[in-house]
Amino acid sequence: MYHENDPSLLQRALNRFWDWVGNLFDAASGAAPGGPLGLLVVVLVVIGLAAALWWRLGTPRRSPGSADSLFDDSPRSASEHRAAAEAHATAGLWNQAVQERMRAIVRSLEERALLDPRPGRTADEAAAEAGRSLPDQADGLRAAAREFDDVTYGGRTADRSAYRRVRDLDLELERAKPLLSAAAQGAAE
Repeated sequence: MYHENDPSLLQRALNRFWDWVGNLFDAASGAAPGGPLGLLVVVLVVIGLAAALWWRLGTPRRSPGSADSLFDDSPRSASEHRAAAEAHATAGLWNQAVQERMRAIVRSLEERALLDPRPGRTADEAAAEAGRSLPDQADGLRAAAREFDDVTYGGRTADRSAYRRVRDLDLELERAKPLLSAAAQGAAE
């Protein structure tokens, strides 16, 4: 039977939990240099470091895909990416213009079968892969990927000249002839 002086099961569980927390802090303060005061200093330093990181890095944000992914979830053609890039450039939104133009480059290379379509590919990976079949444009591809990374992940701001460099590379790549692999050249002969 239940008596007024009998603690309930929930109350006993809470008492055990608080006893465990108390023992944990007692053990930590005994192990910390300076006892309880030293433990307090260590806790304050950890809180200060967390606050400094939060202030420096900002609020963590969730993104719908891989943080390093070149494309978002909606597949678009190279011409659609180019149109979006030009619209951003007209509005003076250089970061978005650079991002869309780099996406146009990669999508165009996929459309030309110079790159296999692959979800989650980074700009750097695309530049390295495309540079093998287009060695004359490899440096430009790496520079465009770096520009994309700088504005997308590095917190840098693009300008008109950065956009023009990526746009000019896109136009150059449209005319570029890929280098055939040794196996493909042997089969063609």
